[in-house]
Parts: sequence; C-alpha cells; structure tokens
Amino acid sequence: MTAFPRRRVLALAALALSPARPAHAHAILLDSDPRHAAAIPPGERTLTLRFNSRLDIARSRLALLRPDRSLTVLKLLPGSDHVLAATAQLTPGRHVLRWQVLAIDGHITRGELPFSVTAP
Repeated sequence: MTAFPRRRVLALAALALSPARPAHAHAILLDSDPRHAAAIPPGERTLTLRFNSRLDIARSRLALLRPDRSLTVLKLLPGSDHVLAATAQLTPGRHVLRWQVLAIDGHITRGELPFSVTAP
C-alpha cells in the first residue's frame, strides 16, 4: 500500500470515528396563531409564532402591518425561547404579521404571515 492511499484511509477512519455535531440551520416557523391566511374576529388577540429552535428573543421582533398600511412594532411577551408572542388590538381588514428572529446559532430568519380580521 502506498503512502497516499494510507493517508486517505486514515482520514476516512478519523471522520467515521469523530462524534456527530449538530447541524446549524435557520429557525423555521412551525406553528402560528392565527394561521396563515386565516380569518379571525376583531378585538384584542395574542399573536403567537412557534419555531423549531431557540431564539435570541432580545434581538427578535414582530411588527403588524395594518389595513391602513401603518406598521406597528409589537412588544414581545415573556415566555418560551422558542416562541414569539405579542398582544394587539385588531380591526377588520387584511393584516400582515412580519417577523424577524435571531436563532441562538446566529442565523437571522424573516417572514410574513398574512391574515384577515372579519367585520363584527
């Protein structure tokens, strides 16, 4: 066996014996309330987004784009490090919940969740 193939075999053996490391990935939205494209009644409501990984809550945010096109940054409620939640007064019309999260692994993920509020 020549030196080159021997080094290759040793390198492959070292890889096979090395401990598995967790993969680093972006935070993925798993569930929401309201759901995507849902129609909900007006009034005060807690808006909740649940993710697959731990978040840096202090550096994450929720903002609500209202039917009049105004954008309100929402104050996050305390809770789980996998969940963003905020309370908002909702009026009839089309809304979009915009979110930006910083996963604990350092990756930023953004998204939008459209929903409608029905007339009373």
